[in-house]
Amino acid sequence: MCGIIGILSNPESQVAQSLYDGLLVLQHRGQDAAGIVTSDSENISHRRANGLVRDVFRSKHSQSLTGSMGIGHVRYPTAGSSSVAEAQPFYTNTPFGVSLAHNGNLNNTNDIISGLLEYDHRRINTSSDSEALLNLFAAEIQRSLNGRPGGLESLSDEDIFRAVERLHLRAEGSYSVVALITGWGIVAFRDPNGIRPLSIGSRVVNGFTERVFASESVVCNTLGFNHDGDVSPGEAIVARMDGALSSKQCSSDVLHSPCIFEHVYFARPDSVLDGVSVHSSRIRMGAFLAERISKEFPDHGIQSVIAVPDSGRIAALELARVMEVPYREGFVKNRYIGRTFIMPGQNVRKDSVRKKLNTIEEEFSDKVVLIVDDSVVRGNTSRRIVAMAREAGAKRVYFASCSPPIVHPNVYGIDMPAKSEYVAHGRTIGEISDAIGADWMIYQNLEDLVSACKGDADTEFSNFDCSCFDGVYVTGGISDEYLDRIEKIRSDKAKGSASI
Repeated sequence: MCGIIGILSNPESQVAQSLYDGLLVLQHRGQDAAGIVTSDSENISHRRANGLVRDVFRSKHSQSLTGSMGIGHVRYPTAGSSSVAEAQPFYTNTPFGVSLAHNGNLNNTNDIISGLLEYDHRRINTSSDSEALLNLFAAEIQRSLNGRPGGLESLSDEDIFRAVERLHLRAEGSYSVVALITGWGIVAFRDPNGIRPLSIGSRVVNGFTERVFASESVVCNTLGFNHDGDVSPGEAIVARMDGALSSKQCSSDVLHSPCIFEHVYFARPDSVLDGVSVHSSRIRMGAFLAERISKEFPDHGIQSVIAVPDSGRIAALELARVMEVPYREGFVKNRYIGRTFIMPGQNVRKDSVRKKLNTIEEEFSDKVVLIVDDSVVRGNTSRRIVAMAREAGAKRVYFASCSPPIVHPNVYGIDMPAKSEYVAHGRTIGEISDAIGADWMIYQNLEDLVSACKGDADTEFSNFDCSCFDGVYVTGGISDEYLDRIEKIRSDKAKGSASI
């Protein structure tokens, strides 16, 4: 899971500060590395390194990142290593100089790399699927030109659309992309299933319409752009340096299936994804859970509802309201500890829970409490949280998950652990409850989760990608051999101290 941004601004402007501010807004989507590439009419400037946005970019870097358009990236490594060599955006000088930032995960990277070498005579330098995607895009631009003479002025929007059309035929998996062609413009496109989000915004400055493309709509709001909607699945949008904008549907095989886990965990609540408010989705998750608890456990005796901050809070508030049970803040969060789900290495995640959360004992002492979290993956964090509640004096501890049991690998950009390491793997709900030390546990059912995330919005997508819950992979082509391979790569034993 990563965050991407692209901005085309007034030719008289410098875009670096806006890109930096936008990446800060997207920091929750990746804490491993950050990068920015900017361009004026002739040259590019770039900076990328491991670390948080505030640490990667200093004043001297902002001053050196010149130009009126640029793209940026925050990285949470789904595959490969955490080497700075795999920090994005990536760049290739042929044709014309193309830079690319990618959110998602390709499922046929090896086939793409082999094809690039055999048919396009391109060799990539890392194991990153994003570098493979960059070179595939660049190779298809070259093919669109078909030996046509001329410089950058000969490159047309239709050349780009043809390149994206052929890229869709060769790439499998999830990919939301912002690409920069030096001195020419920005291209944004999304895979035909629209698995990963990509929002569009605009504003007029001195008569020039500036554009922003970003993983979440909150970037538009924060930077002062109007949120105009989303890049459609299979669509490509070209924003030229002179302000011209064009778009085209580049796939005939569109089946819009956005990732439901964006609403459960990853996206900020102040974002709107494909027309659906994340905040409203989480409210509905809480309401559905409340109805099920009241039906399945009417004599629960719950005295207070306590959220695991922060992504469980919105649902917990609505759950408490519907159940007419007091909501209490029982955990204090250290804001200077990152999100444990995307921390490097299981040992680090385990160690971080106590440092990240502390209990307010009076909210637990001699009480029956319901703890609400967005999801349960390995169960180690949940187990520690339940233990903390008991140490604070809770009489009974119940646990609710806003999402169903996670029992299948996610292959579209969320690097969950090996299937065998899920706490729900091979266990009943009662056994999971015992494993985390709770007195009783309830999960959201999938039908309710889908209803919560669709809501009443006028959405056009067919369904969500719910593969980590139901094992249905919307792109097809996910073989048992592929799943076995990623199982070996993703196990904590295989990763050791490597970043997840």
